[in-house]
Amino acid sequence: MTQLTRRTRLARLVLWWEAAWPALWPPLGVIGVFLLVALSGLPLVLPAALHTLILLGFAAALGWAGWRAVRMLALPGTAAAQRRLERDSGLSHRPIATLGDKPTGDDPVAHALWEAHRRRAAERIAALRVAAPKPGLARRDLRALRGGLVVALVSALVIAGPEAPERVRRALVPHVAGAALPATPSVRLEAWITPPAYTGAAPVFLDPAGGSVVVPAGSRLQVAVSGGAGGVPDLVLDGTATPFRTLDRASFAAEAVLDAGARLAVRRDGSDIAQWSLTVRADAPPVASWDQAPARAQRGLAIRLPWRAEDDWGLATLRVELRLKLRPEAEPVVLDLPLPPGSPRSAHGAGQPDLSAHPWAGLEVEARLVARDHAGQEGRSEGAFLELPERSFTHPVSQLLIALRKALSVDPSGREPARQELDRIAGAPEAFEHDTGTFLALRSARHRLQRDRRPAAIAEVQETLWDIAVALEEGRTDRTARALAAAREALREALEEARRNPEQRTDEQRAETERRIQELREAIRRHLEALAERLQRENAEALPYDPQQRLMDQRELDRRTRRMEEAARQGRTEDAQRELAELEEMLRALEEGRNMRAEDRQRQQQRQRGQQQMGAVQDMVQRQAQMLDRGHQRAEQADRDRAQQRRQQQTFTWPPRPPTSQDAQPTPQQQAEAQQDARIQRALRRALGELMQQFGDLTGDVPQQLGEADRAMRDSAEALRDGRDARENQQRAIRALTEGGRQMAQQMQRQFGQSQPGEGEEEGEGEGMAGGEQGGEGQDQAQQQGPGRDPLGRRTREQTGGQDNASDTRVPDEAELLKTRRIQEELRRRGAERERPPAELDYIDRLLRQF
Repeated sequence: MTQLTRRTRLARLVLWWEAAWPALWPPLGVIGVFLLVALSGLPLVLPAALHTLILLGFAAALGWAGWRAVRMLALPGTAAAQRRLERDSGLSHRPIATLGDKPTGDDPVAHALWEAHRRRAAERIAALRVAAPKPGLARRDLRALRGGLVVALVSALVIAGPEAPERVRRALVPHVAGAALPATPSVRLEAWITPPAYTGAAPVFLDPAGGSVVVPAGSRLQVAVSGGAGGVPDLVLDGTATPFRTLDRASFAAEAVLDAGARLAVRRDGSDIAQWSLTVRADAPPVASWDQAPARAQRGLAIRLPWRAEDDWGLATLRVELRLKLRPEAEPVVLDLPLPPGSPRSAHGAGQPDLSAHPWAGLEVEARLVARDHAGQEGRSEGAFLELPERSFTHPVSQLLIALRKALSVDPSGREPARQELDRIAGAPEAFEHDTGTFLALRSARHRLQRDRRPAAIAEVQETLWDIAVALEEGRTDRTARALAAAREALREALEEARRNPEQRTDEQRAETERRIQELREAIRRHLEALAERLQRENAEALPYDPQQRLMDQRELDRRTRRMEEAARQGRTEDAQRELAELEEMLRALEEGRNMRAEDRQRQQQRQRGQQQMGAVQDMVQRQAQMLDRGHQRAEQADRDRAQQRRQQQTFTWPPRPPTSQDAQPTPQQQAEAQQDARIQRALRRALGELMQQFGDLTGDVPQQLGEADRAMRDSAEALRDGRDARENQQRAIRALTEGGRQMAQQMQRQFGQSQPGEGEEEGEGEGMAGGEQGGEGQDQAQQQGPGRDPLGRRTREQTGGQDNASDTRVPDEAELLKTRRIQEELRRRGAERERPPAELDYIDRLLRQF
């Protein structure tokens, strides 16, 4: 086949395509529109007659467009292809036709001239080419509708997802039976879908008349048919029929698990009793992400892990996995992060685990969040690198042991270098004061590295090295301090358990509480002895006793513990807790050495800022209480107005007209007061928001109850703006502010060593003396009337720095506030009953003026 023949055939195909594409576009457009309608799911909700009519319309349009296209699909001839070749190659005078022509005469000169002409024509067509087809569809589709159709089809495919083939099939095959026949009175049909338990969604009952339903994946379908005449019904899912299970002669049941969308029908004796279109929504895996980059906490040796997680049906667990960067194949450290109760769909928070004692402390790790839903699906966050904080050691041997411990974390196979290093340390016992216990522990770790080849032996040796390093670093004083902290915590838990269940206390529990008090006394005694020994070694003076700083000696210790034992024995749990709080305050003063050195200026400033913020919370409580009082007054005035209107109606109208909603309408003055309170409430909420931000900047955390107070203030402002009763929301705000103030004081105490207002001062001593203990009366009076206090025991303005920040004021707890509100409400209710005796009403009015 010559080149000219191949080019001619190619040119014929190009000409055919330029004519075929405009001819094929109309039928292809009809098919595209049909696919778009089918993928949208529209035919599934149409009646069978209308569905069939639409199918016939599309078929007619496709037939007409196809008939027109067939007429235009004839293959072009060779002459037209040659003309196209000459035109695309830029040849003039039709050289291809010259090759096929012959001269008419027999003149040799003419023949020679013609041959020369043919050679030149052959040379010209040696570079024949065919240009790309140009159907020219853009000239016919000026609005580019074909592009819009393609975009719509792609979008419909994405939306339909795996259900696309099924939707197209249903669109092509209309349901001949038409709409579902309503169940006859003798046939009872019940169908419902139960979503998976982890979704928390209620069961969906299907209407026997049919319809469309969207359910989660994994839902269980249950259908029950009873009554009527006929055979066993079938459950039809996507054309697959499954017979019902026979319960008795006229009752049948069927079940199925729904994992994908389908057309559901209940068929009996060839006719459909009911039918539905089911769409199944797949359960998406949870999403976990870092709210901020993980980093070291602002205080202490903990790490801060701010997280955020969400799931479409609720989160089950959340954990963080830490992998060693230098050894990523090592088993990860898994830490569970607490989630809010109730399987939240979206949650965020910040965990602060302390890993300073972990063998990986001081090494860089990769942290990754893993969220898990109730279906078992997991979602992972991006990895974030951080260095785990480690404890600082000053003892030379402790430093060597910690470095050896980290080396084993990076390379567990380095047993021999570690063994040699332990031999070197044990060979110089003067470095650890010739302590026999330390020497034996070092030799034990050395022999375990040499003889125990289990992988778990490395972790056991690392734990031994940590214990040795801590023991050398802390000495006896710090060990007794840890024992003292454990004894305090054990006693605090026992007292808290007794406070929660006072009626269930037994003799064994009382004996256990007294035993823990004795353990605390013994732990304090040992700690004081260790402190005295350290001071003697350092050639320091003995611990002085200063009643204003409230440090302890043995007599003070005995007095406090006796009062605590007596309070616990008599069931006065709150008094025992107060005595324990005073003991802890005295121990804290002893540990911090407040009598030995001036307090750091920056710490003092932070404490003052915290005290000012707590005073602001107390002021908010007062302002919120004033708003609540005004709300009570408006409610009382409205009650009196209604009572007066009813008396007037009973006087001038018979029979009396029943109360209407217009009688309860507030007066313009009351509406103006409510709007004014709404503005005050919004201002209080803004002030609370600023205070929460400032306290968060100061301490790194905001009490949860302050957030609850913010929500209560928002609801109160909305109720006042709409003219509704806002007293319940205001009471919520007062309770939340009170509890938030208490949490702020506790957080300040933990971070800055500040005692909570009212603990261990006026109330502690007063109640302690009332209990019969007189031994410390002179010391208690010295505390209350010492320098910086007035004759009544209150702090002077010079002591507080020229400002009253309410640090001595005890914030009433929630029970006291509720009791006060109940008394006020009862007085106002009785005062509104004007039929009471005038003397009683006058007395109630005088009481209410106090509030």
